[in-house]
Amino acid sequence: MNIDFVYPDSAEQTDDWLYELCTSNKQLRIERDELGQIIIMSPSGGTSSNQLFKVLISFMEWAAAHENEGYGFESSAGFLLPSGAMRAPDAAWVSKERWERLTEQQKEKFPPLVPDFVIEVRSHSDSLKALKKKMTEWINNGCQLAWLIDPVEQKAYVYHAHGTHEEHSSFDKDLVATTVVPGLSIPLKKLKS
Repeated sequence: MNIDFVYPDSAEQTDDWLYELCTSNKQLRIERDELGQIIIMSPSGGTSSNQLFKVLISFMEWAAAHENEGYGFESSAGFLLPSGAMRAPDAAWVSKERWERLTEQQKEKFPPLVPDFVIEVRSHSDSLKALKKKMTEWINNGCQLAWLIDPVEQKAYVYHAHGTHEEHSSFDKDLVATTVVPGLSIPLKKLKS
């Protein structure tokens, strides 16, 4: 099978080079880790995609009700982290004050900004170990609250800025935020396969 992959012509792999790589290969979901390694992620299967869709509905409803306080983002937005990584969470929230400090040019490409809050939803093709590492990376780079929702094992992991995290070992209750995005609630029961 042939895949048309466009590799930008440049001697140095700068942030602008990465942006050009991503925009030239829109059919792919691309990230960069803190070591500069390019990561091409596989698409989700139908069940996983539907589970993410259900999470995004709850997040979008909350974000719409709080639009004067900040900005919501979905998985096509990449963020440049202080570590040098460029990551694209399944959903993210940035406070209005922090977002509006960026220049228009910074907003147009990959914002050099760590979201205040991120959500990652594990699909069947995702490694749980790699996702947990990614959540720690978000927190280590300045994210205040990060949720890893794992419909595969029906668990949720909540990571806090102060370095602690908690595990929810059941999808019987809603996942509810009390800080950063207070009142955001994800009905985990709806994600059961």
